[in-house]
Amino acid sequence: MELRYPVLSVASKIAYMAVRFYEVCSIIPAVWHMGSIRANVEAVRERMRHAERRAGRTEGATVLLAATKSVDPASIAEAVSAGVKVIGENRVQEAESKMSGLPEGVEYHMIGHLQSNKVRTAMKLFDCIQSVDSKKIAQLVATEALRLGHARRVMLEVNVAGEASKGGFAPDDLRRDFDEISEMKGLMVEGLMTIPPADDPLAARPYFKQIAGLARELFVDRPAQLSMGMSHDLEVAIEEGATIVRVGTAIFGVRN
Repeated sequence: MELRYPVLSVASKIAYMAVRFYEVCSIIPAVWHMGSIRANVEAVRERMRHAERRAGRTEGATVLLAATKSVDPASIAEAVSAGVKVIGENRVQEAESKMSGLPEGVEYHMIGHLQSNKVRTAMKLFDCIQSVDSKKIAQLVATEALRLGHARRVMLEVNVAGEASKGGFAPDDLRRDFDEISEMKGLMVEGLMTIPPADDPLAARPYFKQIAGLARELFVDRPAQLSMGMSHDLEVAIEEGATIVRVGTAIFGVRN
């Protein structure tokens, strides 16, 4: 099903921008002191709390994952000291090069594209692989998990808009393959992950809605984790049911 960006009334746009203005004002201290990662983490958490309250959800129901692509270990350690419990890396090679200098006591998630020749290394580094984007990768992860002797937590990446530039299951393909993947020995399928095509948070809403609906359809016997929402659209993602938001720029600033 093709989704189109919603046509919003002027009143809806004004109401949304008023909320966003309030939230931006709340993070001005962190912007002025962009080097203060602790202040940035607290500003992001405040945005998350506002979104949870608006959605009628329990405060703290959403996990903050710090996306640390191109971030040095010292900055990651500062984020952890500020209370971040989950770290996400995009590249296996980069994670491997800095993992020895990272804090203990946190979870490490793979959130970038996982190449088949990197599966064995990834299995040694990450507690959860969020970016299982094909049945082939699912089978490779399952096989390696059995070799290591313990099941691995995974999430299934959904290419919600069918973008050629992104990996992930098309929704209909996931419907077809979900039961087979869920039954693979060695996998603990926890939920879905997605990146919508829209830069405008409001335009991203229908995609988040679609993923939440797909999760309810597939995970009929258990709750599903929903990893969706980043620095620019985390509020809308939380309002639509995200349980994990992946935040990099709002914590560490713009990176190369």
